[in-house]
Amino acid sequence: MAAVKELPERWRDLGEFIREQRASSRLSLRRLSELAGISNPYLSQIERGLRKPSAEILQQIARALRISAETLYIRAGILEEREGTDLVDHILRDQSLTEDQKQTLIKVYQSFRHENENRLVSPPVGDAGDGED
Repeated sequence: MAAVKELPERWRDLGEFIREQRASSRLSLRRLSELAGISNPYLSQIERGLRKPSAEILQQIARALRISAETLYIRAGILEEREGTDLVDHILRDQSLTEDQKQTLIKVYQSFRHENENRLVSPPVGDAGDGED
């Protein structure tokens, strides 16, 4: 039964996050609904945590807000959070940054993570003989 209580709270948190992102992007509810291609009343209900949006609707909202759909999927419980997502979330929530600055920071961060993941897969040259002398 604990999971039942958790869901309404999750939808409220998701709606609040969408509202914060909309406000930081300086978009009215009406304008975001137009950009996302969903009705104004439906978006309002999502922001108030009264409706559970589908993955497709979340993707449309994310595209309109110019944020990662993955961020909304995690908040909605569709995807599990991966390591590193917290930083992306913090960047997206930072109201002192412009949308372009946020997207640039996220791209740089993700490229560094991708570069480092490749290093973990193939060890640097010269490590094979360490410690054998």
